[in-house]
Amino acid sequence: MVIDRDDDVIHTHTALAAHHPPSGRITLHPGPGTTSETGLAHDLLAALGKPPLLTGRFPAGRQPAWEAAAAWMTALPVTRLTVLRAHRLTTRRTIRLLELRALTGIHLTLVCHRLHLPAALHQALRTVDYSLTTDLDAARRHYYGTPVTEPPPADEPAGPAGRWLTLSALERLISYDSPRPCTDPCTPPSIAWRHRPPPVPLTAHTAQRIAHRLHAATAHPRLAAAIAATLFTGASLQQLATARPRDYDTAAATLALHDRARYTDGCAAHPVPPWASVFLRAAACFTRLVSGEDQELLAAPGDRAHLLRVAETARLRPPQPPAERRKGPVGQVDWDWRERQEAERYEAMPANRVRPSRR
Repeated sequence: MVIDRDDDVIHTHTALAAHHPPSGRITLHPGPGTTSETGLAHDLLAALGKPPLLTGRFPAGRQPAWEAAAAWMTALPVTRLTVLRAHRLTTRRTIRLLELRALTGIHLTLVCHRLHLPAALHQALRTVDYSLTTDLDAARRHYYGTPVTEPPPADEPAGPAGRWLTLSALERLISYDSPRPCTDPCTPPSIAWRHRPPPVPLTAHTAQRIAHRLHAATAHPRLAAAIAATLFTGASLQQLATARPRDYDTAAATLALHDRARYTDGCAAHPVPPWASVFLRAAACFTRLVSGEDQELLAAPGDRAHLLRVAETARLRPPQPPAERRKGPVGQVDWDWRERQEAERYEAMPANRVRPSRR
């Protein structure tokens, strides 16, 4: 706890200058005039560099914003959270922050810009141990952190907008195969790629650009993780939906996808590249907090429209057809071009194509 007795602007400037998510430090400046717990969670997502609203389907229409914030803070990982204007927090908002601290293990600093703690803050803090300082130098050293100035990469804007990245691994995303999750314990072997070629490995530079765009495009851990998983598995949304939290092995860095009927590659474990691991960790944490161990780790088939919207927001798309073969208006992403190509080739095959007997 930091007491800023005189509401000195240098405390606010110092705390904001120390905000640097890549170093694990987040400074949260709650929006004025709001008292809801969900509003504070949205402010926290924005401080993490995420869009504050979660697109997707949720039970009873409740956005699990706190669960999403906890998942990202666990996965990134964030080690320090500084909250300015803490004297304006309600008791429930403060309790939410304390619950977040207990769940993620972050070092939480509340900055009270008053001489004394208000009653709501004092009541919420009665259940925890905390230290208190009024010294700016001590706050800078032990709570706020050292300011870091690090410009964004020169070839990537601050948000997801930019040139399209055309990725062949997205071609099967909306394929209409129908694998189902395994109900019994399943420990699949490593993927063998017998029936289709593996996705083209991403260069380090391209992987960095994709990760940057996904982080800025959505706050929904499962949607971001589904797109990331598509890029290293080449799997369809139906097959991605077979994964459960237990199918992501953090120690082995593998993701198991299931297909007992062998529509594609059968049940197989895919190696998770380092750039994608943060999205899988966030999705696993989020799913356990919101739904439980037996729910989809990644996006479900019913999330198709939301998933494609996130991909387009991040400016990621599969290879597009030539202009004369487009079905939609100019500028619209054609997601089923590969599916139509395969269907046309299949329909063009002779119906009585039978190999002659060698007798």
